[in-house]
Amino acid sequence: MEQVAIKKLRDNAILPAYGSAFAAGADLYACLEAPIALQPGKTAFIPTGLAMEIPVGFAGLVYARSGLASKKGLAPANKVGVIDSDYRGECTVALLNHSSVPQTIEPGDRIAQLVITPCLQVRFQEVENLSDTQRGTGGFGSTGIK
Repeated sequence: MEQVAIKKLRDNAILPAYGSAFAAGADLYACLEAPIALQPGKTAFIPTGLAMEIPVGFAGLVYARSGLASKKGLAPANKVGVIDSDYRGECTVALLNHSSVPQTIEPGDRIAQLVITPCLQVRFQEVENLSDTQRGTGGFGSTGIK
């Protein structure tokens, strides 16, 4: 099992935690001194109070927590945040209120989930032609609805 070194930047920071034995994502927690009211359509940068050392060859992907997004309309503004293995600053979640009412983020609230995943860095090679496939150049919706 891979290990991720984590540094607490503030005493009230909470280490990421998996909600179940087979959860893919570990919960990230708001490291706040006081609640924040987030107005509809607005984004707030919510600190986690954590910095981490993601192993080389991996990335940390920050996703919405399904319950928070579907029930309160709170999800990362950038849809999926990417934490590179060479980043050592504080992990912060840009949380957007998609709902039509103000939402409150309390200290210690679970605000997103972190998935550590293998990440390949590739060499891009310019070519004149690409191999043929059955799909070809069919784009959005080209594979049908069902």
